[in-house]
Amino acid sequence: MVHIALLEPKIPPNTGNIARLCAAAGATLHLIGRLGFRLDDKSLRRAGVDYWPLVDWRRHATLAEFEAALADARLFCFSAHAKICYTQVSYRSGDCLLFGGESHGLPPGLLKRNSDRIIGIPMPNGKVRSLNLATAVGIAMYEALRQIHRW
Repeated sequence: MVHIALLEPKIPPNTGNIARLCAAAGATLHLIGRLGFRLDDKSLRRAGVDYWPLVDWRRHATLAEFEAALADARLFCFSAHAKICYTQVSYRSGDCLLFGGESHGLPPGLLKRNSDRIIGIPMPNGKVRSLNLATAVGIAMYEALRQIHRW
């Protein structure tokens, strides 16, 4: 259906909340690179409550490993500096929504390789640097699901 990928997430409760979203939606969660926590961390499990067994998740040691594993998927890179709004994309089953870590976003080289698929969530006030990672994933994932399922 939809893939959610997190590149080097640092905050356990964010990843736990995203895992719960993926469990609820039937999305596959991909955790890429160096994580800011251990996967058996109590705070991560607490944030995901009892839902971790319901999450279809994959661990990728590197970005290259992740890209090879999802070579056939359309990859949409989320950035606070994007010029294309997430609602302007026509999503389809198998797409992957990629988000960077809380403190650093996605690397410039990755954005350059995917320059036609850098999208973002508008923040009309203009006074906030970025949204919380779990909030951004929820907004984007449910827009993709809305389109795919024609809700």
